[in-house]
Amino acid sequence: KAPPFKLTGADLSPVSLENFAGKKVLLNIVPSVDTGICAMSARRFNEEATAHPDTIILTVSRDLPFALGRFCAAEGIESAVMASGFRDDSFGSDYGVTIKDGPFATLYSRAVVLLDKNHAVVYNEQVPEITQEPNYDAALKALAAL
Repeated sequence: KAPPFKLTGADLSPVSLENFAGKKVLLNIVPSVDTGICAMSARRFNEEATAHPDTIILTVSRDLPFALGRFCAAEGIESAVMASGFRDDSFGSDYGVTIKDGPFATLYSRAVVLLDKNHAVVYNEQVPEITQEPNYDAALKALAAL
């Protein structure tokens, strides 16, 4: 079962797993939307979201909500939900994605977690190198199999 979380939306509203009851959720976890690879993954999963109306694509970072809102407006992100863990450290520790040291310390590593309608984890990928894109095909194949 996926751990519950309390995040903040781009509009400063609370975002929790409970908001998505009965929906599949694809967590696209990124260090910052202000980097090229993160922006690519957010755009790619946003595009794919339209083919899965019963799935919430949730991009999560430690970016301030204002940055998430700016990014969505600039990139035309309309199908994905953007959320920030800037107020609460528990998401990173509960999902095992907090970067511990180095220049990106406290940001989230790049990962994809897919939850079924009961919010059980059915797929996850911890991308081994921060400059590497996630395996979109594997994540989307797992989603299509649900």
